[in-house]
Amino acid sequence: MNKIILLLFLLTTSIHGNSQLKAQIDKKSKEFTINPSSDPKAEYKIFGYQFPNATTKLMICFSSYRYDVTENVNKCPLGAYFDSGRMKEGDRIVYLGNVGTFGKMNFISANGTKTLFYVPKTSFVIK
Repeated sequence: MNKIILLLFLLTTSIHGNSQLKAQIDKKSKEFTINPSSDPKAEYKIFGYQFPNATTKLMICFSSYRYDVTENVNKCPLGAYFDSGRMKEGDRIVYLGNVGTFGKMNFISANGTKTLFYVPKTSFVIK
């Protein structure tokens, strides 16, 4: 009986643990990308915050939910996107390092404007 309960627990944990898509940061270029085509069924919402605190202003949103993106319901000044490939041409995000439990990011627009924001470390991996 205990083995069955343990097996069910492990299966449930692994299913829920893999359901959130994570952004990737390239080790060399420090470029932040999110690519849902690696897991097309994944549901995700990744926010960037004005400061390294989840109660501060939302700056950018990456989401699998159409309403989040098309309506920019969170009023993110840097925009709302399905993935990083759908940002405006020339825009990119660069990882600058960790600040507590957040990663410090730099949104660099095509015209050179730079805006800092912070993403929870649980929302990305460095590869």
